[in-house]
Amino acid sequence: MGRAGRAAVAETLPRLRRDWRLDFVVVNGENASNGAGLTGDHAKLILEAGADVVTLGDHAFDQKDMLQFIETEPRVIRPVNFAKGAPGRGHGVFPATQGRKVLVTQVLGQVFMKRAFEDPFSQIEGVLKAHPPGGMVQASLVDVHCEATSEKMALGHWCDGRASMVVGTHTHVPTGDAMILPKGTAYLTDAGMCGDYDSVIGMDKEEPMRRFVTGMTRGRFSPAAGEATLSGLYVETDDRTGKATRVEMVRQGGRLTQAGPA
Repeated sequence: MGRAGRAAVAETLPRLRRDWRLDFVVVNGENASNGAGLTGDHAKLILEAGADVVTLGDHAFDQKDMLQFIETEPRVIRPVNFAKGAPGRGHGVFPATQGRKVLVTQVLGQVFMKRAFEDPFSQIEGVLKAHPPGGMVQASLVDVHCEATSEKMALGHWCDGRASMVVGTHTHVPTGDAMILPKGTAYLTDAGMCGDYDSVIGMDKEEPMRRFVTGMTRGRFSPAAGEATLSGLYVETDDRTGKATRVEMVRQGGRLTQAGPA
């Protein structure tokens, strides 16, 4: 989320990759550029910091240069159920350590979203059927970009046993329900943002609070610029089955209570 979030990723992720011996890292870059979308330069920064893949969301093309950049950088993934004819790809298979392969895909929800996207359940069904974990890929990650927690949960159960992990994004607030679902899929309703939590979902507090209190607009939203917390999820999986064996919340730096794998 904005410059503070980019700084948290750039400064913290290299250490986490080393200390936690991470095999594969996915970063949602949806709001990395001024709080709305992602530029090509900022995508490069996140990848250089240690991300293997960057996912987007409903603001995928708010930064216009992403329309061209995504065609040249396969490690940036847009939602699989975005508009027909949208540039880029909604899923991909990527190399991890020791010759492993990881599927990454992203799907947009429909509930409370500003525009109607294609049905997320049927769109994700085809991708998962073609890439069973423990088969041609050792692990698979689904980024569920939704407004409604109920829709995220439903998609998590829909994917249970067919994806290694389902991680929610979009609402900028980390939820406390990290778990392994009955059929072996790691799940978290929302990973939270990498951003300054002394804010209103990552935005400087003054303008959002004015709008809530008075109903009037005076200026534009701008990302909060204080020290950010890197938020996310740590998952261990079984190469043979693709199922999750361990799941832990991640919160590093900033104002939130710290968390991560021991």
